[in-house]
Amino acid sequence: MISVAEAKLIIQEHCSPLLVVSMALNTALGSQLAEDVFASTDIPPFNQSAVDGYAFAFDEWQNQKKLIIKGEIPAGDNSKSFLITDNTVRIFTGAPVPDGADTVVMQERTKVLNDQLFIEDLNLSKGSAVRLKGSEIQAGERALERGTYLSPAAIGFLASIGVIKVSVLKKPTLSIIVTGNELQEPGKPLEHGQVYECNSFGLVAALKQLNLNDVNVYWAKDSPEDIKHALTNSLVTSDIVLLTGGVSVGDYDFVLEAASSCGISKLFHQVKQKPGKPLYFGKKENKYVFGLPGNPASVLTCFYEYVIPALRLLNPSIKDLHSIHTPVTKPINKMQGLTHFLKGYYNGNSVTPLDAQESYRLSSFAKANCLICIDENLTSCFEGVIVEIHLLPT
Repeated sequence: MISVAEAKLIIQEHCSPLLVVSMALNTALGSQLAEDVFASTDIPPFNQSAVDGYAFAFDEWQNQKKLIIKGEIPAGDNSKSFLITDNTVRIFTGAPVPDGADTVVMQERTKVLNDQLFIEDLNLSKGSAVRLKGSEIQAGERALERGTYLSPAAIGFLASIGVIKVSVLKKPTLSIIVTGNELQEPGKPLEHGQVYECNSFGLVAALKQLNLNDVNVYWAKDSPEDIKHALTNSLVTSDIVLLTGGVSVGDYDFVLEAASSCGISKLFHQVKQKPGKPLYFGKKENKYVFGLPGNPASVLTCFYEYVIPALRLLNPSIKDLHSIHTPVTKPINKMQGLTHFLKGYYNGNSVTPLDAQESYRLSSFAKANCLICIDENLTSCFEGVIVEIHLLPT
């Protein structure tokens, strides 16, 4: 067996970023830019009114104090207009300010009498309520740099400068292979010796939480041929394959045999940890395979601790678990030689280990918002001791 640190180092050494792909902007949420994006035009592309009101030349008004209303300019008006001396024009939010005008006064701060405008804004200054051409961004200026996470605001900004496609790192595609003759689909009656399959449900949900939706789920019987067939098909379409169950050393554990027959190189098998000791990691060319233990709490623990870091290495836009140090509210006892990942609840000030820590039990995991990481060399932690926790995605 290898240590947790050694296992994570092996993953780090063997996982590489995926290829760059061009993606429609409206499908790029959560992606990461693979190259800088530059503006092709000034934004706004013209001097633009920020309010409904009246556009005029400030200096001329200061000298004459007289403005005659001549015409109006609605938003979307594409005619070129020029303001004549001593005139003002009715203008609306987003409309182009005419040549010859440099200021807009809000309609609420004016009076109109016989087509003459009287301004009642004592704080009005030259350039008020005018969005200058290129004030958001100028043509040729870098809008967003390589590596930027495409949030809703970032996508909206790129759309506002006319971008419709972006170059991003490809998002990983995944397959989940469920193994185990004892498994039954939820919703169907259980026969003696059967349990409901839940690992694929938890994994698919966890991947969706990471904005990864390209996931296929396959079932395989406990036989080398079935697992090899599912694994072969999955490697064609997926960047990462997750198998659940069949990675221990029992008579019906055939994942290692099937992986070897598919040409997958084993990088490690068995980690000094609890839960999830039988964890397997292998690679074939640029494809990665995780053999996760069958117990549900082990599956999710290994997913959070190992699969997420691998996914992040393939595409850095995927968020890793956030680690913090905080006091523990009650003592923890454990065997030396195994790193323990305990289901815990963090209240913002301290962390409490939950009951039902067994690897087959998900009831406590359903209440957990973190994993408490206790080093393999420790045998106990007293109440109040500072421990490391990994906050789960929300």
